[in-house]
Amino acid sequence: MDFSVLALRSAIASGSLTSEALVRECLARIRRLNPVVNAFSQVFEEEALEEARACDREAAQGHLRGPLHGIPMGVKDLFFVADRLCQRGSAAYKNFAPKATAPIVQRMIDAGSIMIGKTTTTEMGWSGSGHSEFYGPTRNPWNPELTSGGSSSGSGAALAARMVPFTLGSDGGGSVRIPAAFCGVFAMKGSLGRVPAWPWSATEMLSHAGPMSVSAKDSALLFNIAKGPDPRDHQALPDDGADYTDPRPIRTLRVGFAPSLFGFAVVPEVDRVIREAVATLSGALDLDIRPVLLDWQDPIRIFETLWVAGRGVAYGAEADLSAFGSGFRGLVEASARYDLADYLSAAKARADFAGSVHALFEDIDLLLLPTVPVEPFAADREAPEGFSSPSEVLAWTGWTPFTYPFNLSGNPAASLPAGLTVNGLPVGLQVVGRRHADALVMAFCQQAEDHLFHNKIPPLVVAGDKAGRGTASNPTAEISSWNSTGEHS
Repeated sequence: MDFSVLALRSAIASGSLTSEALVRECLARIRRLNPVVNAFSQVFEEEALEEARACDREAAQGHLRGPLHGIPMGVKDLFFVADRLCQRGSAAYKNFAPKATAPIVQRMIDAGSIMIGKTTTTEMGWSGSGHSEFYGPTRNPWNPELTSGGSSSGSGAALAARMVPFTLGSDGGGSVRIPAAFCGVFAMKGSLGRVPAWPWSATEMLSHAGPMSVSAKDSALLFNIAKGPDPRDHQALPDDGADYTDPRPIRTLRVGFAPSLFGFAVVPEVDRVIREAVATLSGALDLDIRPVLLDWQDPIRIFETLWVAGRGVAYGAEADLSAFGSGFRGLVEASARYDLADYLSAAKARADFAGSVHALFEDIDLLLLPTVPVEPFAADREAPEGFSSPSEVLAWTGWTPFTYPFNLSGNPAASLPAGLTVNGLPVGLQVVGRRHADALVMAFCQQAEDHLFHNKIPPLVVAGDKAGRGTASNPTAEISSWNSTGEHS
């Protein structure tokens, strides 16, 4: 079954698929695979089925709520949904239920989508792995012994496992791009403010909200729905007026290729996949590929100061520290090291670093580089074994040096599935554009994905034995109860 948003949208609109059948299929997949992957922290089965039946009644009368009519979604458990638990991956908030809904969630609901459940996240989204002391580790559908990446852990894993057609995530240092890279799906962090982010975050100058999907083509539709200002987010940008689904031809693009940043050693298999992907795109698209060697200094200290000081002060004042997990508690305690002068100095240094990034795009249109320079590692770890980080507090920043810099600069940055390592693990190609050139990044990714890794499915999903695991040599599909398009991806 083609489990893309666009295919499902067409099937529901044509009447060849009902929303109830689709929701039931998603629920069946969640029941079978979630005990292995741990992508959903809450599932709203009866409510989702009731909403699906209402969508079907309306469709029978010729009324569709919007472009996502009757299509289920998973929502990261950092986003507020009125009167639903928002546990934030933390015992400190295990009983917290907000009274209002985040703009991105409401826009998807208004477009007809059905929230089927909440997806797992690290505590307050603090780290880049899928390990959580509250939910337990979220596992990678390509190999459940390994991490999904984070902090949009469940959102990435649920997509790769084809539990839902799309999910919502947030990204303050790589949190949609890291799991997208590790799980072989697509995610874009738009320009800062492209999609309104609410409620307020202690790291608002870094924080982005956005959809995650199997393909860039699906995300183009989802970004059309998500983008645009909301009065609750003072950083929100005016709508750029672009239709991201417009299949406009790409003129000759000046594309910079950076195999690494800051001299960081990329593991050989990731490097191989990335170089082969860039070579493939160079031959398939109208690109002027330019190798670039950037002299930027690693902004880890800038990021760490803003991340630790902001979150530590904001959350440490809210609750007894004993309610937090050890990782986040350590972050809060470390925030005491910083004073106002440190914070303001970091803010100034951030502006200087961002200026260096923006200057690069005077000479190129896009920058290509690995999303993450390592392969997925053990699911219960914050960093690969034997790995050292330059940060005493944020172990995850040591293996994600290519994602957080673009949170500091606010540029649009996507992770596009590029291929598999010899270990059968996905690798993400990061596509970065100049600030506010979100439409160009999305257009490039839509055309590029046709020549790369598009829509591969993990063996876990294809085979599925009693433990929920399978191998590529045993492709006996258990979950193709209907097929609206005649295609299998």
